[in-house]
Amino acid sequence: MAIKRLIFLILGCICLGLGTVGIFLPILPTVPFYMATVFCFSQSSQKLHDWFIGTELYKKHLKSFVEKKGMLMKTKISILTTVTLLMGFGVFMMARKGIWIPCIIIGVVWVCHIIYFVFGVKTLKEEKTIQK
Repeated sequence: MAIKRLIFLILGCICLGLGTVGIFLPILPTVPFYMATVFCFSQSSQKLHDWFIGTELYKKHLKSFVEKKGMLMKTKISILTTVTLLMGFGVFMMARKGIWIPCIIIGVVWVCHIIYFVFGVKTLKEEKTIQK
């Protein structure tokens, strides 16, 4: 049984690393890796699972998606803007050198991102807090 927990611990750490890198590189999706991290940590150690649920990474990128099955419009726009800028820069640099096949692949990935975030992820309304 200890081998199974160790395997989930290692997989959880790898997913955590890949998800964190995905914040900066839009080719790697952050949310699925963080979801896998939650699953792997819950299978390996309750303490690690509780720790990850309490981190700002989880709260910022995954909590609303897990609890409410959606994202705020400003979160969606932020993600899509970052993805578009970074992928656009990559396409621009490759197109200058005449490297077209990776440009097409990046374009297809970009279109899939747009379709997923527009049609696949529910848009949540921002809750207004009452200030006294």
